[in-house]
Amino acid sequence: MFCRQGAFYTSERVTTDSRQMVAPWTGGRGGDVFVLLPVVDAQSARRRVQKQRESLARPRQRHGHGPLGFSIRAVAARFAAVAVVWGCLAATAGNAQQGPALVSVATVVQGEVSGGIRFVGTVEPLRRSVVGSAVDGRVIEMLVDEGDPVELDQPLARLRTATLEIQLAAAKAELELRKHELAELENGSRPEEIAQAEARQKGAQAAQENARLNLQRAETLFSQNRSVSQKELDLARTEAVETEQAYLAASAEYELVVAGPRVERIEQARARMNQQRELVAEIEDRIEKHTVRAPFAGSVIATSTEVGAWISQGDAVAEVIELDPVEVRVSVPETQIAKVVPGLTALVIVPALSSEPRTGQVARVIPQADIRSRTFPVLVRLPNPAGANGPELKAGMLADVVPELRVASEALLVPKDALVLGGPAPVVFVVDGGASSQQLTARPVPVQIGRAEGGSVEVRGQLLPGQRIVIEGNERLRPGQPIRITGPSSTAGRP
Repeated sequence: MFCRQGAFYTSERVTTDSRQMVAPWTGGRGGDVFVLLPVVDAQSARRRVQKQRESLARPRQRHGHGPLGFSIRAVAARFAAVAVVWGCLAATAGNAQQGPALVSVATVVQGEVSGGIRFVGTVEPLRRSVVGSAVDGRVIEMLVDEGDPVELDQPLARLRTATLEIQLAAAKAELELRKHELAELENGSRPEEIAQAEARQKGAQAAQENARLNLQRAETLFSQNRSVSQKELDLARTEAVETEQAYLAASAEYELVVAGPRVERIEQARARMNQQRELVAEIEDRIEKHTVRAPFAGSVIATSTEVGAWISQGDAVAEVIELDPVEVRVSVPETQIAKVVPGLTALVIVPALSSEPRTGQVARVIPQADIRSRTFPVLVRLPNPAGANGPELKAGMLADVVPELRVASEALLVPKDALVLGGPAPVVFVVDGGASSQQLTARPVPVQIGRAEGGSVEVRGQLLPGQRIVIEGNERLRPGQPIRITGPSSTAGRP
């Protein structure tokens, strides 16, 4: 005997010929069928329990039974049946004492819902970079770890640069030499050098004048009495020419000293200096490349090397992402993509953090749809300033995006209090029965929740406009439980 939905049932053994008398629940095997026959009321159930007790009190002498003649299985089964019946009786008595549940009701209405369309997306970083090494080298210092915040150009790792630093010192010394050479030429001749050249010029001039006078005297004497030989006259002439040329050379040298170096020599010295400066810059750049830096401000999400490791040019060192601002990638159906344009305001809700919406804007609409789903990627950008624990929005978080697309449609509306959550699906209890409050019962109807409109919510399910639904006292209702309405019915409203 057992209880099912407030009624009592007992099992009886009948023959195969009497199967037409079988109740809806049957079981057994062979020619015997155990039929579950309903008991009319609790009084009949008590009589059957009494019979079970009397049969237990009569000893039976059969092979294979217990020492007192009872069948162990039969005893256990009969005790179980007694326990079930008394449990059902207690439950029935309890329900009878409780009476109908007191509830408040409202009416299902059909109205126009004007709300944004919700899309589910994923938070993505604005930028992502796998930072690699620009040169070959050995890692001597790893400056960051996973999760560390970094600023623009902040060092991430350093490679060994001892040899390059020696080359840099030699190149800088050579550069200083070239600088001084240029300065010497640009400064021109010193005053002492000019005075020295002037003195040589004047000495050459005096020698020239003396040779000229000697030549005149020799020519006079030779023409008068020939007291001067031809040889002496030729020597005087030669000396006069030599001293004249020496004077000219000293004058030219003086003018060069006064004028200083030629412009071309100065420019040549300047070119040699610039060449050496570029060589120094090249070595410094090679040294700088041995320091791996962050390309933008963000967070380190992965490191790929350690101190002492040898890395080649292009090998990954760390991965950095930028999270302020962030972008939420959503997939928009082709039927709605024409309404989504860059600059459109959108509300972003991250359920993992709070239900408070954040405001963002559509940054980009990718004009290539997914062939299978016919949806277009849309990126919504919103600020994400870092707090004490870093940026609040993390890459990979689930987000709901509601662009400001006002789409009106007809829908069934119920008060939010009518929804009973916590089960496999949201449930609304519908009031069944006639006008008399003594004949009313509650029937659960599974629904799907749609858009919210003030204090009401859109639902989809087996509901009809005008049906009464329970809005208070529905948390502990059972299917088919009698109810009594305590107040006037209300309508799903919009504050």
